[in-house]
Amino acid sequence: MIYTVECSYSDSASEEEWNDFYSLHKLPALISVRGFHTSQRFRACGAGCPTYLALHSIDGLEVLQGDEYARKGGGNFARWQHHITDWHRNLYSGLDRASAVEQGDYLLVSRVGPEPIIAMGIAPEPLHAVALDHAPAALWLARLPAGMVPAMESFPSGVHAYAPMTAQLKSVSDAGRSGVETHPNA
Repeated sequence: MIYTVECSYSDSASEEEWNDFYSLHKLPALISVRGFHTSQRFRACGAGCPTYLALHSIDGLEVLQGDEYARKGGGNFARWQHHITDWHRNLYSGLDRASAVEQGDYLLVSRVGPEPIIAMGIAPEPLHAVALDHAPAALWLARLPAGMVPAMESFPSGVHAYAPMTAQLKSVSDAGRSGVETHPNA
C-alpha cells in the first residue's frame, strides 16, 4: 500500500530547517518502523497542489496505528506545526511498493484520471484510497524520465509534476528489492 502525505509550508525563514529535519531525520525514522518499506520526498514543480509530497510503501493501516509508528515517526512536528498548511494523508491500494524516482526524473500525479499521462506515452499506476482522508479517491502515478519533460504550464488541470528531494530510502528488509517501475509505452 502507498501512504501519501502532502503539505505546504508557510514560513520561508524556517522552511530550510524544516526540510532538513523531514528529509534527514523524519524519513530515516519512518523507514525504521516495522511495516514501512520505502520512503521518498518530492517538491511540486508548479502551483495548484501542496508544495511537498512524501510517498511511503507500507504494509497497511495497522502500521500507522501502531505504537512503534507513534514513537518513531508519527508527529514530531510540534516546532513547525503552525507553519504546515494544506496537510493531507491518504492510504492507497494498487501498488505494493512505490517506484524510486531518480534525480533528474519527475513523478507525475494525476487526480483526473490516467488519460493525460497515457497521452504522454507513459503507463500510469492506479491507486485507490482505502483509509485516512479518502481524498482524492483515486490517483495515478508515473515516473517521467528527464528527457520527456514538457513545459509545466502545458500539463492538464489536475496533473502535477514533482521533483525528488531525496533518494528513495528502503528498509533493511527491502534493501535488495527493486521497486515497481513505470515505463514509457513501447
